[in-house]
Amino acid sequence: MRSAEFGMRNEIPPSRFPLPLTTDERPVRDSAFPVPRSALIDGFGRVHNNLRVSVTDRCNLRCTYCMPEDVTFRDRSELLTFEEIAHFVRVVAPLGIDKVRLTGGEPLVRRDLHKLVRMIVAVPGILDVGLTTNGILLAQQAAALFDAGLRRLNVSLDTLDPDRFRELTRRDGVDSVLEGLLAAKRAGFANIKVNAVAIRGFAEHDAVPLARFCREHGFEMRFIEYMPIGADPWERDKVVPAAELLAWLGGAISPLDPVPDADPRAPAEEFAYADGGGRVGIIASVTKPFCGTCNRVRLTADGKLRNCLFALAETDVKGLIRSGDDAGIAAALRASVAAKWAGHGFNAADYVKPARTMHAIGG
Repeated sequence: MRSAEFGMRNEIPPSRFPLPLTTDERPVRDSAFPVPRSALIDGFGRVHNNLRVSVTDRCNLRCTYCMPEDVTFRDRSELLTFEEIAHFVRVVAPLGIDKVRLTGGEPLVRRDLHKLVRMIVAVPGILDVGLTTNGILLAQQAAALFDAGLRRLNVSLDTLDPDRFRELTRRDGVDSVLEGLLAAKRAGFANIKVNAVAIRGFAEHDAVPLARFCREHGFEMRFIEYMPIGADPWERDKVVPAAELLAWLGGAISPLDPVPDADPRAPAEEFAYADGGGRVGIIASVTKPFCGTCNRVRLTADGKLRNCLFALAETDVKGLIRSGDDAGIAAALRASVAAKWAGHGFNAADYVKPARTMHAIGG
């Protein structure tokens, strides 16, 4: 399949909307959802039910906003096994964790990932299992993942243009990603989102073609503002604000209206095309931080707990997992959640970027 089939010619003239900076990241108590007695609640009243698990720090791309080209990966012996990850999930599910998302690195480079999916789907209390992938290996694995019980997919794709794809990822592969998306659709996945990082200089050319591709195939387009996590250096003037993206799509495709029934804890604001042609999500981490309703905790591939993508501290639970100390695991997670800060703070003058880049944390 050639990416040229999907209309890459629609380019948007450069424009410069002012970049609003939000300093109000004060959390609000989450009262819209039932709270179990054992719930993981931080000092700001946020209830945590969403666990993101990185299964590897390895990746078959080298995206400029995620990781350096000359990265050194951890030895496989340092990573949690599938059985250890599943054990961790079984311990934390009674604490209110009911959603799990598998990430990387690139999770599909971890052999037989469908086996881990099957283990997690079988854990009592887990209601939702998702996967974030760059899609390069998805065509070969989509059917096995679906058969294992996976039902939600997020596929990262920033452009349909092969040259810009190589510039952003330092590798070839756009055709493989497109094949993976269509293979997932054929396998039975009905909830497929396409994630694109909106970077000035690229998004002007790629936002509308990507959105049209998603409308054509029944995928939900999701744009993510360019964040200071993997790029070195991060250049704020390359952020394309959510408002600008919405204006582009509304002008070129169809007006977009806020979705009234959206989950207030979700990181993306959701919009529906006025003509009924699907939905678009915008993750506006820079211009409209959503820290106040954050419900996520993270487990890295090497067994570290992180209570925020941008956290500066971690809790090592690998030893607790390997020794079977379930009470210690639960206590460590409670303590990590309790220590969570109000917000990531990267609009503040004293923001400090985490030492780990995105691939080593889990996207």
